[in-house]
Amino acid sequence: MLAIVTGASSGIGRDIAKKLADRNIDLILVSRNEESLSLFAKTLKVKTKIIALDLSNRQNCYKLYDMTKNEKIDILVNNAGFGSCNQFSNSELITDLNMIDLNICAVQILSRLYIKDFIERDSGYILNVASSAGFTAGGPLMATYYATKSYIIKLSLAIYEELRRSNSNIGISVLCPGPVKTKFNNRAGVHFSVKPLLSEDVAKMAVEKLFKKQLVIIPGLLMKLSYVASKILPLKLQLKIAYKIQHKKKT
Repeated sequence: MLAIVTGASSGIGRDIAKKLADRNIDLILVSRNEESLSLFAKTLKVKTKIIALDLSNRQNCYKLYDMTKNEKIDILVNNAGFGSCNQFSNSELITDLNMIDLNICAVQILSRLYIKDFIERDSGYILNVASSAGFTAGGPLMATYYATKSYIIKLSLAIYEELRRSNSNIGISVLCPGPVKTKFNNRAGVHFSVKPLLSEDVAKMAVEKLFKKQLVIIPGLLMKLSYVASKILPLKLQLKIAYKIQHKKKT
């Protein structure tokens, strides 16, 4: 088998790649950081190819597909993404647009391109990395990030139902972790107010559930409870709670 993992130079993406390699699955690792990819690839015992591309540039998403379309890709892991924490009115517009391009547009483009090949073969797996943030009413102080992750969840659910109705053998899963110990919080400019999960543990669960074709993967009891709360709490109360959580992270 052969898997593409985006955002593979660190964090959840890197650990998902490790777990796939443990299953003797060959890898195509994608990230902007070519040096980190090269160092990481040397630690793996499977056939590994690295591709250094910035997927926030839409043309690079098409370029990635063109570079790999003649290979039999079995697994697509859409992990590349980032967040930032700020009052929406004070946020850098270029940063927000870049986040939308990477968190949403890259997932949209790559999923659309590779799924055509999967459908033709009637096999394959897609793992979209979202966040438990995507289940909430909204994310004041991280408005754009929360919105992007909500989009990925909704997109994945819709694709699942389309595949199910066509009796497809393709599996699609959406990973929705809460706080995870990665470099994400450094780039977002926050620190977690609760103990984060280990990236390795999240990756292990993600890969196991992916091959079981579990639709929504929520690591950790706290985030499972948070998911239930998002279904029953009033929207305005959810927004107040979310604001307090983000403000505490930022301060």
